[in-house]
Amino acid sequence: MEHYNVANPYFGVFVLFVLTFGAFYATTVIARLASRALAAKDTEKIKLSPYECGPEISKQPNRISTQFYLFALLFLLFDVEIVFMFPWAIDFKLLGWFGFAEMMMFILLLAIGFVYAWKKGALEWHNIK
Repeated sequence: MEHYNVANPYFGVFVLFVLTFGAFYATTVIARLASRALAAKDTEKIKLSPYECGPEISKQPNRISTQFYLFALLFLLFDVEIVFMFPWAIDFKLLGWFGFAEMMMFILLLAIGFVYAWKKGALEWHNIK
């Protein structure tokens, strides 16, 4: 009887990868079969509706303006871009004139974006009545 000596040091990793893939596949197949077998077959309309106490649910119009979301998104955008300036400020002396020129271009792009949002009226708050 011959004895096989595996010379590759990553053979064990390969075996574990194959076993993990097989276990994952078997688990998903078993879960799919079990869910189909155990799922409720009766689909009455009253059972599918959400349970709420009190009066019947009625859809109300959304009173939150989309202007709020646009304003919040612009705040996050400019806030995250300003955070990129802190590492630059720490290594300002190491970066020299090239780093200074890069940051001035970055600030120019920020300013262009800010002026564009301002001209489009994205920074003006509209009252909802």
